[in-house]
Amino acid sequence: QVQLVESGGGLVQPGGSLRLSCAASGFTFSSYYMSWVRQVPGKGLEWLSDINSGGSSIYYADSVKGRFTISRDNAKNTLYLQMNNPKPEETGLYYCARLKRGYDYWGQGAQVTVSS
Repeated sequence: QVQLVESGGGLVQPGGSLRLSCAASGFTFSSYYMSWVRQVPGKGLEWLSDINSGGSSIYYADSVKGRFTISRDNAKNTLYLQMNNPKPEETGLYYCARLKRGYDYWGQGAQVTVSS
């Protein structure tokens, strides 16, 4: 069955760096667009970034453009989100999701806490 498992969350200081990973299994990872989405306490889901199947087309929300970088390694069936200079208000749950006419599968989420 399809599984998406995030890892790499934790505590990071404002201005620091953190890399999230999303290990995919149960489907042909290299055939699908993938996304990162987050949920900050008290707010709804916020789309962060998409990457196409080959990694050549990438899209970012304005809120993270220039600070976060999405990437993928199709040989390792893994999606990444490099978070640079995160802000305290970006504390929340970060999800990877498979994109096919909407998000059809989600990971369990990785908690990211941005605090000094």
